[in-house]
Amino acid sequence: MTDQPTGPEVVDPDDNLPQRVATGPAHWIFRALILLLSATCLAFVLDLTFVLGISFFQEQYYGLLYGLVFAAGFLRLPARPSALTRPVPWYDYVLALAGLCVGLYIFLFWPQIVSRVGMLTPDRVAVSAVGVVLILELTRRAFGWPLVVLTAIFMAYALYRYLIPGPFGGRGTNWRRLVSFVFTDSESILGIIAGVVFGMVFAFMLFGRALFVAGGGKFFTDLSIAAMGHRRGGSAKVAVIASSIFGTLSGSASSNVVVTGSITIPMMIRTGYNRASAAAIEAVSSSGGGLMPPVMGATAFLMAEFLAVPYRDVVIAALLPALLFYLTLFVQVDLEAGKLRLRGLDRSEIPRVATVLRVGWVFLVPLAALIYCLFVIYLSPSKSALIAFVAVVAVSLIGPVRMGPRSILAALENTGNLMIEMGILAAIAGVIVGVINLTGIGLLFSQELLSLAGGNLFLLLVLTGAASIILGMSMPVTASYVILAVIAAPAIEQAGVPAIAAHLFIFYFAVLSFITPPVCVAVFVAATIARAPAMQTAFVAVKFAIVAFIVPFVFVYDQLLLMQGVWYLVAFEFIVACIGFVAIAVGFQGHLLGRVGVPARLALTLSGFAAVVPAMEIKLAGVAVAAALLALLWIAGRRAEGEPAGASR
Repeated sequence: MTDQPTGPEVVDPDDNLPQRVATGPAHWIFRALILLLSATCLAFVLDLTFVLGISFFQEQYYGLLYGLVFAAGFLRLPARPSALTRPVPWYDYVLALAGLCVGLYIFLFWPQIVSRVGMLTPDRVAVSAVGVVLILELTRRAFGWPLVVLTAIFMAYALYRYLIPGPFGGRGTNWRRLVSFVFTDSESILGIIAGVVFGMVFAFMLFGRALFVAGGGKFFTDLSIAAMGHRRGGSAKVAVIASSIFGTLSGSASSNVVVTGSITIPMMIRTGYNRASAAAIEAVSSSGGGLMPPVMGATAFLMAEFLAVPYRDVVIAALLPALLFYLTLFVQVDLEAGKLRLRGLDRSEIPRVATVLRVGWVFLVPLAALIYCLFVIYLSPSKSALIAFVAVVAVSLIGPVRMGPRSILAALENTGNLMIEMGILAAIAGVIVGVINLTGIGLLFSQELLSLAGGNLFLLLVLTGAASIILGMSMPVTASYVILAVIAAPAIEQAGVPAIAAHLFIFYFAVLSFITPPVCVAVFVAATIARAPAMQTAFVAVKFAIVAFIVPFVFVYDQLLLMQGVWYLVAFEFIVACIGFVAIAVGFQGHLLGRVGVPARLALTLSGFAAVVPAMEIKLAGVAVAAALLALLWIAGRRAEGEPAGASR
C-alpha cells in the first residue's frame, strides 16, 4: 500500500476547465488559494463559527469564498486558450487581486451593508460594478461567450424594459441599483445557489476526489468488467455500468466521458462496435450518470433547495426513472451486440469478481456510510458526504492505496481546483437569478408560457423541454436548470403538476442537451476520443437515449414513477413501464434473438408507447400486446437457434 497524492498542477480528469501551466510564484499562490478555498468550505460545512461562538453571517462566508474563487480563477484561466502554456501576465495578477478584494469587501463589511439595506453608497456601487465585470470575464474564460451574452441580455432587460411594449415592459432600473442588487443581495449571488455550491457540492466533491485518490475509481471499473465483460457486447455494458457509477459522483457528463470513455471507448471499438456507436453509448451512459441517485451532482442539491424538501426526497423521486433509463440503455446495447454478432471480452482481459472484491471491498464501506447517513439517520447531505470522506480515509489504511497526509492534502487541493468552476458557475447563475428577482420576469414568463400553450399541458411540456435543451446547449446543466426553475417550473406547477415532477422534468431535458444535436458537448468529447463523425454519433446517441426523452412526460402525467403513491401501485407502474420501454427498445433496434421485421417493430413501438400513457385502458392493452409480442419473438428466436425456450444464453 502506498500514499500517492495527485498534485493540483495536473489537469484533473473530472474538471472541464482549461488549466494554465503556472510556474514560480503563481504556482505557489494558486496552491495557497485553492487550499484556503477548501479549508473555508470545510469551515462553512462544519459551521465552525457557531461552534466557536463567533457571530458570523453566512453571506460573509460567501464573500470570502467568492474572493478566493475569483483570485484563483484569474491565475488559472488565461484570457485566450492559446496562452495556456505562457506565464501569468501582470494584468491577471491585478485582476486576481481585484477579485480577492471585492470578495473581502462583502466578508468585512456585510454587517454594515445589512444595516444600511437599500442605501446605494459610493463604495458599494463601485465594488459591485467591478465585481459584476469580473464575474462576466471569468465566465467568458471558463464557459465561453454564450453564457455571458445571455447574462448581458437579462441585465439589459432590467435596464431598458421601459422600451419594451406589452406584458414584458415595465419600469426600468438604473445601473447602480442593478449591480448593487446582483452583487450584494441575498437574493442573487449571495443566495441559495452559493449555499448549495460551497456546502453540499463541495462536500460531495471532496468525497469523490478522496475515493478516486484511494483507488476507488479502478475498483469500480474492474468490478464492472468482471461482472459484464464476458457477455456479448460486454465492453459496452461495462461502459453503461461504470459510467452510471462515475456519473452519479461527478454529475458532469463531459468529464465522465473523459474519465470512463478513455477506457471503454477503445475497448468497445476493439470488440466490434463501430466508432460512432461506441462514442454514442459512452456519451449517453455518462449523461445519464447525472440522473442516477444517490448523488446526481450539483443540480440535484439545488433542486432540493428550490423545492424546500430534504435531499433524500429528490433522490427517492429520481430513482425509478433513472433505473428505467439505464435498463433500456442496457437492453439496447445488448440488442446492438446481438445484431452485430459481437462477443464479450477475451477471458484474459477479465478479472475475477472474487479477486476484485477481495482487493477493493473496502470502497463499498464509504458508500454504505453515505447511504446510511442520508436515508437512515437523516443527516444533512453535506455532513453525510464529510462522514463518507472520513470513511474513505479510514478504510484506505487497509486498501490498495493508503491515504496519508500527502494524499489528503492532494484531495483537498484537487477539490479546491474543482470548486473554481463551481464557484464561477454559482456567481453567474446568481447574477441571472438576481435580475429575475429584481424584475419579476419569472412570473411574467410563466404566465406567457401558459397562455402560449393554451391550457394544453402536453404542449406546455414540449415548449419547456425545448427551452431546456436550447439553454443547455450553451451552458452547464446547473445554470440551465436554475434559469428554467425560476421562469418555467412555476408555469408547469400552475398547470396542476406537482413541483417535484416539474423540476425533474426540466432537469432531465437540461441533461439531455449534452447529447442532442446540433450542440452536444458530451457527444463531441466522446466522438473525439473515438475519432468518429460528430453528427453521426449524435444521432446514434439520440436513438440510444430515446427513453430519456419519454420518461419525463410519463412521470409528469403519473407520479407513481416518482414513488408518489402506495407501494403496490408504484411496483405495478414500474413493471409496466419496464415492459413498455423494452418493447420500444426492440422496436428501435429491430432485433431480439434474431431480426425483427418492420410490421413487428412498428407494433412493438406503438404498444410500448401505449403501455406508458396515463389512461388505464390503453395502458393495459399496450402492455398486454407488448408482452405477448416480446414472448412470441423470444420463443421464435429460440426455436430458430435450435434451443429450448428456457435455455440459458
